[in-house]
Amino acid sequence: MSEIRTPAAGDDHSRDDDVVALLMRQHGDIRNLFDEVEHSEGDERRDAFRRLVRLLAVHETAEEEVVHPFARRSLPGGEQVVEDRLAEERAAKETLAMLDDMDVDDPKFLPRLLALRASVQEHARAEERYEFTHIRRSTDAAGLAAMARGVKAAEAMAPTRPHPGVESAAANVLAGPVAALMDRTKDAVRKAMGKDG
Repeated sequence: MSEIRTPAAGDDHSRDDDVVALLMRQHGDIRNLFDEVEHSEGDERRDAFRRLVRLLAVHETAEEEVVHPFARRSLPGGEQVVEDRLAEERAAKETLAMLDDMDVDDPKFLPRLLALRASVQEHARAEERYEFTHIRRSTDAAGLAAMARGVKAAEAMAPTRPHPGVESAAANVLAGPVAALMDRTKDAVRKAMGKDG
């Protein structure tokens, strides 16, 4: 049976010169991958879940590097908005790590996956409401494009596994297998956004 598969982040090679449009597309890809995992079995479910784990890790790392710093600086109450999103991300990473240690055929896997899906969707709605709307209203086309370049650069450098308890891209990378990735991610995002040092 040949089904449509959700691409991994960045696989579509689209132009993506608006950070909000890019992140909203990723939210759609994440929803589609949850569907794929939920409605498949065995090896197909394992493959879809691996892609979901990677996309979530890539997406959250990109937001931690690009969106959250902007929100902290420019939103009224931005510090609290970001802290709330980081708490949600931490809980999701803990659940994702637990699921990652389970076999996808375990009877407990699907109910836990569905609980994770609900929390991830609630988190995405909060980002869209509190962060994305403000970015769209307060940033010109050049700013949206610069942030989009940063998100694309973070996608290319992001770890393939999330690490619970680590809610910054730098620390996420340190917890991963290659600590040097931290500097490369930071440099890649800065370069892509036209910032030096």
